[in-house]
Amino acid sequence: MLTQLDRPALEQLLDKLAVEYRLKVPKQLADGTRQLAPYRDGAISLSGAVLHRKPTTYFFPQIERLLTIDTSGTVSVPVQAEKPLALFGLNRADLAGVTFLDRFFLAAPVDDAYLRNRSGALLIGLTGAAGPDNSFLPLSVGDCDIEMIAIRGGWMALGHSVAGERLLLDFPDGDPERMVALRKFSESNSGHQDLLQKASQLLTDDKVPDQFWVEIADRCILCSGCNLACPTCNCFGMQDRTSENGTERSRVWDSYQLDAFMREASGHNPLGTEALRTRRRIHHKLVADVERWGELGCVACGRCDRACPTGIGMMAVAEELVKRYGEIK
Repeated sequence: MLTQLDRPALEQLLDKLAVEYRLKVPKQLADGTRQLAPYRDGAISLSGAVLHRKPTTYFFPQIERLLTIDTSGTVSVPVQAEKPLALFGLNRADLAGVTFLDRFFLAAPVDDAYLRNRSGALLIGLTGAAGPDNSFLPLSVGDCDIEMIAIRGGWMALGHSVAGERLLLDFPDGDPERMVALRKFSESNSGHQDLLQKASQLLTDDKVPDQFWVEIADRCILCSGCNLACPTCNCFGMQDRTSENGTERSRVWDSYQLDAFMREASGHNPLGTEALRTRRRIHHKLVADVERWGELGCVACGRCDRACPTGIGMMAVAEELVKRYGEIK
């Protein structure tokens, strides 16, 4: 379903969503970053820089309580929220990140904690002329419920799911010819993915020597910012905290950049050097994920590159890798 909305119609849609969902929308903060925040909690930001915080954290939090055992031995688990989430303003990379985690956590056996957070949630993409200074953001591949494509004077709205189409029923039809033109323009702007595909092929063909990873690892300060910022990273560890009221079990994000990530009780560590761990960080997303899921584990959101203080985020490493061992055409 293709419709067209002006600003009053968009506000009408958001007002409706706020009744049915816990609606989060982009807001511009005093430090210049854009973050998702509750609807009506300040002015909405409909264009600008990528959301600073990865949206996948709403479904896979950094620290998440899984269960509590009280002093009598009774086990309780968190209950699902009364209203599901609705996240508005996700770009193509953000949506791809959620899709990746869906595939990982909802594959059998289903992760019940992730399912509890994700169940019923509504994803609304914001693409088109919605980047910094209204620059063009590539269109999604349909992995959302509604896609709002910013154009001059309003938005083209696409319903990609039954729930999304239902929410757009009251709005006028959009121009299908304009939609075709937008789609063609979007498909011609895929530079970051092309670079990642070339790097992936070099790694698959084993054309990158071990010395490359030693050099990259020497620049790593083990801050783990790359993993914490990445929307597709899904490693976690478990922790139990006991108090006079009982025991609480939680899961906490982990990072394979850290020395203890794979260290065994015996002391053996199959990733015992920083070079091996750095290679795993890149190889996992550009080769292992392709072999398992059929697509890259990096969605080219750029968050790790912005987070890394020494310039070895995914895009930076992929570019250096291709320049040294391949050809950029």
